[in-house]
Amino acid sequence: MTAVAEQIGNWLEQFSKQPLVDPWVQQLRDAAFQRFSGLGFPTTHDEEWRFTSVAPIARRQWTNLSGEPSSLPEEVRRHLAQYAPQASPFVALNTAFLSNVVFHVVPRGKVEETPIEITYETEGDVAAHPRTTVLVGANAQCTIIETYKGTGQYFTNAVTEIVVAEGAVVDHYKVQQEDSRAFHVATLQVQLGRSANFSSHSISLGGALVRNDVNAVLSEGTEATLNGLYIVNGTQHIDNHTVIDHAKPHGTSHELYKGILDGKANAVFNGRIIVRKDAQKTDSKQTNKNLVLSDEAVINTKPELQILADDVRCTHGATIGQLDAEALFYMQSRGIGKSDARNLLTYAFAQDIIDRIKVQSLKDSLEQSLFEKFHEHAQ
Repeated sequence: MTAVAEQIGNWLEQFSKQPLVDPWVQQLRDAAFQRFSGLGFPTTHDEEWRFTSVAPIARRQWTNLSGEPSSLPEEVRRHLAQYAPQASPFVALNTAFLSNVVFHVVPRGKVEETPIEITYETEGDVAAHPRTTVLVGANAQCTIIETYKGTGQYFTNAVTEIVVAEGAVVDHYKVQQEDSRAFHVATLQVQLGRSANFSSHSISLGGALVRNDVNAVLSEGTEATLNGLYIVNGTQHIDNHTVIDHAKPHGTSHELYKGILDGKANAVFNGRIIVRKDAQKTDSKQTNKNLVLSDEAVINTKPELQILADDVRCTHGATIGQLDAEALFYMQSRGIGKSDARNLLTYAFAQDIIDRIKVQSLKDSLEQSLFEKFHEHAQ
């Protein structure tokens, strides 16, 4: 038996143990597992995964967490599993183990004053497949905070689908603070209606092996912002893949991802902006900045533009640098210790993303987490 067949066989055994569910759910599950079986886990021979090996996930025999499928309103059922990429083996695997779906529906025109908080916490040596669906009605407004954390050497395989109707405004945050031994693979798929305004902020601090896929499809007059901050040290590996798809004209997008790497950590950033043939008057800017604090840390960054229209304004760029030696010297000459000076400059690099967070309680919590992380590393 080949290694691939053995891996699929292990998941098939887990898949077969799931309790019977409503026919419509079972149909989704069966089709998804069939796709996963055909695809298998990606390898470094796949272009989208060339710098990230998921072998530690694929080789392990996981016990899957599952429960009774949640009861979903018809509106959510119509949208469930309709947007996240079918060709992704991890999305297929998530759908194959579909059980409890966390969903929120924000009615047309409603302004949600309180953030929608969604927290997934995993414990033990298990695989969990969180599924989230958020439907935001026309001209509605809301804030969404997704948090992932846990204890143990577990595997989180998450899929979140957000559908934003015409004229709606959504501010989304994802905070990944998994156990340092955990594996985290997640797909965020966002479908944006005409003149919608959407922003997402991805903060990744934990995990041994992390992959974040963020995909946004823009309509006419849509404005979208994708921001990210990833901080890794030790032997952590994080891979951020983003796709901003300008499907219609007059769309605007902004993207800023910043990374801080230390120790023997590895990071990957691959950001693709697609401007479709009919998406004239597109305005898009993408930037990836990385601060590398050690000689053994490695960053692979690849910003991409795929432009099929001719009347557009698009820019992209990436930087990789170290702490400014002159700034360090200046701070030390003013009586600040080398370690403290290093931490202050590193924190200032991250602060640009933290300052964009509009939820004060979340901002305060992350500032404390960063302070502790930098202080702990300096010991």
